[in-house]
Order: sequence, then C-alpha cells, then structure tokens
Amino acid sequence: MPLTLIIIAVTVLVSWRGFSDQRLLGRLILWPPAVRRNHQYDRLLTYGFVHADWMHLLFNMITFWSFGSVVERVFSQWLSPLGFVLFYLSAIVVSILPTYLSHQRDPNYRSLGASGGVSAVLFASILFDPWNKLIIFPIPLPIPAFLFAILYVGYSIWMDRRGHGNVNHSAHLWGAAYGVLFTVLLQPAVVSHFTRALLG
Repeated sequence: MPLTLIIIAVTVLVSWRGFSDQRLLGRLILWPPAVRRNHQYDRLLTYGFVHADWMHLLFNMITFWSFGSVVERVFSQWLSPLGFVLFYLSAIVVSILPTYLSHQRDPNYRSLGASGGVSAVLFASILFDPWNKLIIFPIPLPIPAFLFAILYVGYSIWMDRRGHGNVNHSAHLWGAAYGVLFTVLLQPAVVSHFTRALLG
C-alpha cells in the first residue's frame, strides 16, 4: 500500500504540473520522433506520469489504487517492494512499445497516461481473484473480474482496429498482456490458483 500511494502521489503531482506547464508536458509526453531522432528514451516511461486532464488522471489513479494495493502486497512477498515498483514501471514501457514502433516516423502522434501500467496491475489482480466484483462506470451493477477482462480485451481489440478516437487501446491490450505474462512467469502456480478459483 505505501508504494502504491507514493506512485499515485508522484503521478498526480507531475500531471498537475503538466496541466499548467506546456513545456514540461511537451518534454515528458511520448512523441515518437523525439525518441528516434534525439534518443530521448526516457519518454517511453515519463509519458505514463502525465495526463490529458483531471478526469483522465482520476480514472487511472482510482483504478490503480483499487488494485495496486493487492498486487503490491503479493509482489512484495514474491519479490520485494521494489519488485512491485519495477513491475509497474516496466509495464508502462512495454505497453507503449508497439505504439512507438508503429508511429516512430509520425510527427503528429502523441500519447500520454498511465493506462498501460494500470492495465498490467489490474490484470495481475484478476489472476489472484477472478470473482472479485468490479464496478465499472456506467454499468450500474458490479461484474466479476474475469468477465470484465473478457469484455475489456474484446472492446480494446475492436476499438484498436477501428483506429478512431484519442484513446490508446493498443497500450491497454499490451499492458494487460504484460501483467498476465509477468505474473505467470514470476509464479507459475498462479495459473492453477486462477483455474481453481474460477471453477470452484
């Protein structure tokens, strides 16, 4: 929990500064040509600490807080508290790599937000408790986590193929996949735990 709150605090502070400082936002946001031409590889991480607006920020941070504490507790036992932080930070980087590779020569493309890292944390938590009830706006009733995962992946694939809007659905998908893969490789027994919990 403490590390989850620290990550949230840092993200909120940096995002808040970015709302009023366009120069800072422009330096931290993922702009692929800057990575390719100027070797500003830090943008592959820093984009996850800035957001488009307060609603974007609050949605990501509330989701991260809701599931980050669970994943932090488990990963701290399996690895260390630092291991949880590295998992989250690496998820931010890995989730954006396909987007970067496909837009690295596009000067008009920008991406920002912690959604890829948050998706990784969310999907890792689903492996621990597939029947955990999630409340997802605007759905009025809680739904099981595993069902949400199916709907989330299906919707993200559909929207990513459509290619419209300002949401990076590719980062959501790759973040979710990374969260599952990282957790399974770290502790393969989680697969049997997930299966038993889902069927039992």
